[in-house]
Amino acid sequence: MPAPRIKSPQLLVAESGADREGHGLKRTMGLFQLICFGVGAIVGTGIFVGLSDSVAQAGPAVVVSFVLAAITCVFTALSFAELGGAIPVSGSSYSFAYAGLGESTAFLVGWCLLLEYGISISAVAVGWSQYVNELLHSLTGWQLPADLSAGPGDGGIVNLPAVIVIAMASVLLVRGVRESARATAAMAAVKLAILLAFCAIGYSAFKDGNLTPFSPAGLGGIGAGTTAAFFSYIGFDAITTAGEEAKNPRRDIPIAIMVCMGLVTLLYCAVALAAIGAIGGDQVADRPAALSYVVNQVTGSAVGGGVIAFGAVVAIASVVLAVMFGQTRILMSMSRDGLIPRVFEKVSPRTSTPVAGTLIVAVVFALPAAFASLDSVMNLCTIGTLAIMAVVNITVIALRRREPGLARSFRVPLYPVAPLLGVGFCLYLMYETGWRTWVQFAVFLAVGLVVYAAYGRRRSTLARPAAEVTPAAAEREPQAV
Repeated sequence: MPAPRIKSPQLLVAESGADREGHGLKRTMGLFQLICFGVGAIVGTGIFVGLSDSVAQAGPAVVVSFVLAAITCVFTALSFAELGGAIPVSGSSYSFAYAGLGESTAFLVGWCLLLEYGISISAVAVGWSQYVNELLHSLTGWQLPADLSAGPGDGGIVNLPAVIVIAMASVLLVRGVRESARATAAMAAVKLAILLAFCAIGYSAFKDGNLTPFSPAGLGGIGAGTTAAFFSYIGFDAITTAGEEAKNPRRDIPIAIMVCMGLVTLLYCAVALAAIGAIGGDQVADRPAALSYVVNQVTGSAVGGGVIAFGAVVAIASVVLAVMFGQTRILMSMSRDGLIPRVFEKVSPRTSTPVAGTLIVAVVFALPAAFASLDSVMNLCTIGTLAIMAVVNITVIALRRREPGLARSFRVPLYPVAPLLGVGFCLYLMYETGWRTWVQFAVFLAVGLVVYAAYGRRRSTLARPAAEVTPAAAEREPQAV
């Protein structure tokens, strides 16, 4: 059996300075911008829209589900922090796997990232559409007709608001990273303020009796709620995709990841308790725009619900922006390695952004947002994300053995127990997705292997003779990290 093609961390960092045309990404993001970027990528549809689904599974015990989902993510976040500080490149988990486990595994990780980020972008855009209608109704008493606010699978013709938010995010991303970072920071501040205001309103009407029975579906309901709640945390790994645009990535990326995870977990638990304590789990479960409904019920006015809807519109738009940013940077890294077409690695000399790649991503993911019902593939997105997280934890162990002298600005505590626990929690939540999802995932991976064998393996930069690779690499001037 041939040895896996592995690209060393040193080579990954050296090649990340610029594209073949000599126009590199700019390092403009400090620690505060990275934290805002992380909050922007995480807090959105999961809490504003997905809370009702988690409550339907677990009842008031959804708080336990959020904590369990957070624990799963924290172990993996520690691994992301170590790898992000040691290998500060745009490829995130794809590049980490390339350095630790080899090219074929890295390609499948990138393949799963297309699933994770692609479905996330489309699903979040659909959630944005729901709150746009809620906001319009609260402000004007008018809503977009169903034909223009839902796809054919949900009783409409085209989800126009979903397309609009993806288009707006793509325009901002094309303009430049500095502009995107400023917009994300502003939107993160708005949605945190809105959620804190929601908590103040919810706790003003808090009743202990609304928390009983605490776990109506038992441990099974908590487990199912954890799987549903896990979607609320998807996006924290996007911080590592800014490795080539952070001013001090080795120091700031690990800090930003851990701060974001702690802040988001506390916020989710506080919001869930406030919502259920105010009106009861039965009223929250399976209700679109649940947070606006809670505020309307507590205040007896649609004004408060309109404010929450405004916060949700801002929050969900920031998720689309941040996740699209991550997707374009991962595709850029895969393209740079020759595993996908070269168009994705081209960076504009004027804006220092991958313009063509960004526009392609916008068009591709706007189509399912506009016309498809995504409920049937949400578990597939979850299992793909969990698989990526398991690989990241395994990569930490592999690189500790292969590259013991690698400079690491952060090291996973309790090694190797912590990454092994991360793998275990990921496998547990993957099991909870059900056998049908496993079958879908197996088919998805099989298609990925076919694509890799037919295209990526033959065109990989590591498959070329050194004489072919060296001149191209020489054109890249590595940036200091």
